[in-house]
Amino acid sequence: MNKKNDILHLTNLNDMHNWEDTYLEAEEAIRNTNYLHAKQLLENIIMDEPSTAQAHNSLGWLYRTQFDDYERAENHYKAAIRSNPHYPHAYVNLMVLYTYQEQWDKLKPIADKALAKPLVDKSLVNYRLGIMEEYLQNFESAIAYYKKAIKLCLNFDSIEDYKRAISNCEYKSTL
Repeated sequence: MNKKNDILHLTNLNDMHNWEDTYLEAEEAIRNTNYLHAKQLLENIIMDEPSTAQAHNSLGWLYRTQFDDYERAENHYKAAIRSNPHYPHAYVNLMVLYTYQEQWDKLKPIADKALAKPLVDKSLVNYRLGIMEEYLQNFESAIAYYKKAIKLCLNFDSIEDYKRAISNCEYKSTL
């Protein structure tokens, strides 16, 4: 091959580098705690493909957990849901954000939407609702949500956590 053909070949290979490849690279950067690089990669995806739910969700996670920028986190989680209403992770992450911020009025409507989506982990949704009710000192309601979470859960460790949450509520209700 000559130099011109080599350059054309490399250009074609670069065209094959799609957002999914960049997303996987960003997720690897997150696992390696290289958050700045991950943020840059995810922002590049969104510049090229603004409706990429996965990139918005991961950026939301970065803004919530690494930068404490809750407004941007919320905006990215909501953008992920708008981009792909069936992408499950953004619902749970948005509920986690609302739980940390004690924004119960926002948590319940998102939980209701999440419960209607087939891929969303229903045990996690009910667990978050249980946390909300426990925080509001509605212990019987919290226990009911934790029991629903157990019934829908397939992870033994999570079931044990939910059982401990029930015990905590039972104890708190006696105080």
